[in-house]
Amino acid sequence: MKRILIVDDNSDILWVVETILKRHGFEILTTLRGEEVLAKTKKFLPQLILLDVFLSGVDGIEVCNTLKSTPETKDIPVIMFSAHTNFNDLKKFCKADDFVAKPFDSNELVKKINYH
Repeated sequence: MKRILIVDDNSDILWVVETILKRHGFEILTTLRGEEVLAKTKKFLPQLILLDVFLSGVDGIEVCNTLKSTPETKDIPVIMFSAHTNFNDLKKFCKADDFVAKPFDSNELVKKINYH
């Protein structure tokens, strides 16, 4: 079973994404705060991180850069998601592995997760 950490500061979005991914057999851990991602990653050992670009507090770009520059987490695929940007713009600021635009199609999301 693939373990996924989902990070979004909107609890409704977390619930929807968690529900969708659990139906597809994924083991899920969620957090509302970017500040918690590194600690939760080291404990949960996700095989993929789904990360909102815009978070209150530490934003997703900073979180992604920290993950990708930390030896223990640099190889974990990070899929960023947001309604406010596109992947080409995002690649200028962080080394995310992929991007999903909100609102997203659940089949597209699962396909990208399975790809990584």
